Amino acid sequence: MTKADRKLYVDWLRVLAMMTIFFFHCARFFDQDGWHVKNSVTSHGFTVFVVVLSQWIMPLFFMLSAISIFSSLGGRTNMQFIRERLSRLGVPFIFGVLVLAPPQVYVERLTTGKFTGSFPAFIPHYFEGFYAFGGNFAWMGLHLWYLGMLLVFSVMMLPLFRFLKSPGASNFNKGMSVFMEKAGSIYLFFIPIVVAEMLVNLQPKGIGIRDFGGWSPLSYLVFFVVGYMTASVNSFADSAARMKLISSGLALAATITGYVFLTCGGSDRSALFSIIRSFNSWCWLCAIIGFGKTFLDFSNNFLNHANEAVLPFYVLHQTIIVITAYFLINLDIEILLKYLILILTSFVVIIMIYELLIRKIGILRLLFGMKST
Repeated sequence: MTKADRKLYVDWLRVLAMMTIFFFHCARFFDQDGWHVKNSVTSHGFTVFVVVLSQWIMPLFFMLSAISIFSSLGGRTNMQFIRERLSRLGVPFIFGVLVLAPPQVYVERLTTGKFTGSFPAFIPHYFEGFYAFGGNFAWMGLHLWYLGMLLVFSVMMLPLFRFLKSPGASNFNKGMSVFMEKAGSIYLFFIPIVVAEMLVNLQPKGIGIRDFGGWSPLSYLVFFVVGYMTASVNSFADSAARMKLISSGLALAATITGYVFLTCGGSDRSALFSIIRSFNSWCWLCAIIGFGKTFLDFSNNFLNHANEAVLPFYVLHQTIIVITAYFLINLDIEILLKYLILILTSFVVIIMIYELLIRKIGILRLLFGMKST
């Protein structure tokens, strides 16, 4: 990827999205839904915080990943692209399943009374059965499901992505660019998201399972493809920048509407909520891209350093959060203060491991998806 092709605001948004998911997973310790480890007291406020963030945070990750692929795909052959995906996504995914997921499963089993021994004693039991099906083996890597899913999507959609970047699609892309210049046209991209969500509702235990960050794999695939299409349309980011305040207002209104709908007894599998949820998520994404394009289209030394750290930070962060949270369970202090302690302690530990070990040791760079020095 050349400097001219790189969208700098996407790098900034990737860094900010990573910090958001870090705050999100720290908050999971306190919300009222199930997670790997839970505080002795949970909070409705943290539950709302988690639910609101889940409406757009992982869709944003898939969208940003697709935009980055568009920027980098042109300079690589198909085999070079697949090898890069296997190295950057496949290696840390497998490493995470075998090394970083076991401590999380151990803490979960320990705090729920399903195991009482030491961590070394738990290791043989980690390979007994599949996690989420009554067993322990975290075949989807727990939080690393994103890497596995992104790897599959990247290879599966490669023919389509190649076509959209080819001369044969130039007329289509030009037509879309002209259309995107029309006021409000960017919001029509939410239609395929609605279609996916409607299909998801028909198969809640199949393609509609929402155990991956609050959305189904099918919906994530649509976010991924739509994200790539927006990158191929030159005018999309400019339109999102012009409409950023409107997008923010629509996103906030849709968030409130969805919250009221659910608290009044509406079903999260209803057609109406699927429309609200899809429009809500897409408006947040448009607003985020718009603000990023407006204010973050520049580079500096911090961005270069932080952007390289995003992937290893993601791979490592939840394991450190879960372990840290375990030692805070019975600490008798206010929830907000405990949340801040969890954030600060986990962040410092992650950064120290990254700066002192991962960043400097070749084999660890490989295992965490980084380029060799």
